[in-house]
Parts: sequence; structure tokens; C-alpha cells
Amino acid sequence: MQSLPILLVLVAAVAADKIPDFVVPGQCPAVDKNKLWSEQVPNHANYAGVWYEFALTNNPYQLINKCVRNEYTFDGKQFDVASTGVTADGSLLKRSGQVYANPLGEPHLSIDFENSFAAPYIILDTDYTNFACVYSCISYNFDYHSDFAFIFTRSPSLADKFVKRCEAAFRSINVDTSRFTKTVQGSSCNYDDQKTL
Repeated sequence: MQSLPILLVLVAAVAADKIPDFVVPGQCPAVDKNKLWSEQVPNHANYAGVWYEFALTNNPYQLINKCVRNEYTFDGKQFDVASTGVTADGSLLKRSGQVYANPLGEPHLSIDFENSFAAPYIILDTDYTNFACVYSCISYNFDYHSDFAFIFTRSPSLADKFVKRCEAAFRSINVDTSRFTKTVQGSSCNYDDQKTL
């Protein structure tokens, strides 16, 4: 009967308006993870390299706001990731993390960054050379979940046809694409300074 105290805590948190705004009612959408995994595992080495963040949904764990550049290094089993960019106060910041096969054997990658927590990392669509559409969703008790979505690109800009392809991938799992905010990239960013972090 431990569920009653947990329910009371959740009700109290809702009443006190303490549930974070990124935790919302409902369950994570159905994703054909088995199909994606079988297609992507042989191509993981092709996913390595630099990915720029083109757009994302609200994500309190993303501490870098502009000029986000992610470098993925693949060792045959997992990716080491170095993310660099500019924070809201204008400072350069580097964060480190890993992307690896889900340790519980689920058919998707997991992402684990410093000062955060491990979360699913599902590549909904990619051609490996231009774009990647990445989705993460965690279900909680009492029919709540939180999800985060990203559009990555191999250069600071992205052709509209690839943006549309990611939007279609997200819409196919009922993610509202109006939630995306474009990340500032391009001429205002000094990527050479980021490489020295």
C-alpha cells in the first residue's frame, strides 16, 4: 500500500505547483524502437563527428543556449560527446557526456551528461550526412512524462527539406512541432574559440 503515500505526495506537489513545467500528463508516444535500432546499429560509426543543434524543445538540462556544437567520438561501443557553445549570460561553456547502448537491453541509445541524468536517446530519422532528429522521453508514475526533442545538422544551417523531414518524423509520434525553438547559429558564433575549450 505504498502507492497511497506516493499519490498524496504527487497531489500535494500539484497543489503547491511544484511539478516542473516539462513534466506533463500522459505517456510517452509509441516509437518503433526495434526497427530503428536494427537499421542504426550498423551505422553508428557514421553518426560520429560534429553535429550542430538546429532546434530543440524546452529543455532545462540544456545549459548551452546559442552556437551549440556537439562532437561525437565513437570507439566502436559508445560515443563520447563534447558539447560547446554560449550560455544565456554570454559565457563559453563545454559539457561532456556519453551516448551508449541502453544498459537494460532496450533497443535504443542512452545519453548521460554531467550534472544531468541518463535518458533515452532515440534517433527517429537521420541520413548521417545532413540531419538527425533525436527524441527522448521518460514516463513517470501516475500517467506523467517528460520529453525532449532535437534537430541536429552537420553545418550551422539546414536546408528546409531536411527540417521538413524531421518535422514529419516528430509528427509521426504526435510531437507538436510548434514546441521547437530555433538555436542561434552562424555568423555570430565563433566556433574556433569553442574548439579550444
